[in-house]
Amino acid sequence: MHKLVVLYSKPAGPDHFRDYYVSNHLPLVKNWPGPLAWRYSFDVAALEGEAPYFAVFEADFADAAAMDAALASPHGQRLAADVANYATGGVVIIHYPVQDGTG
Repeated sequence: MHKLVVLYSKPAGPDHFRDYYVSNHLPLVKNWPGPLAWRYSFDVAALEGEAPYFAVFEADFADAAAMDAALASPHGQRLAADVANYATGGVVIIHYPVQDGTG
């Protein structure tokens, strides 16, 4: 499995971010071909101090090639372009292969 993680820094307008994300961006995600599963949260917390991120999104893909194809698709490009409509604090996007932790 391969995971895509989007870390959102605190936006200029947190209420706008939440409203737009839920009402406009997530409906696009729901129709995105490629992810096996996805999830998000606005309740990002740090074990100590203040969390450096406001929200997080993660998606699971079969492998890196499946993720690359989903991101390069017209729908993936539309999702990427939509981020500017709500993420005024910026984003950090990471991805990685997931290793099984069972022994």
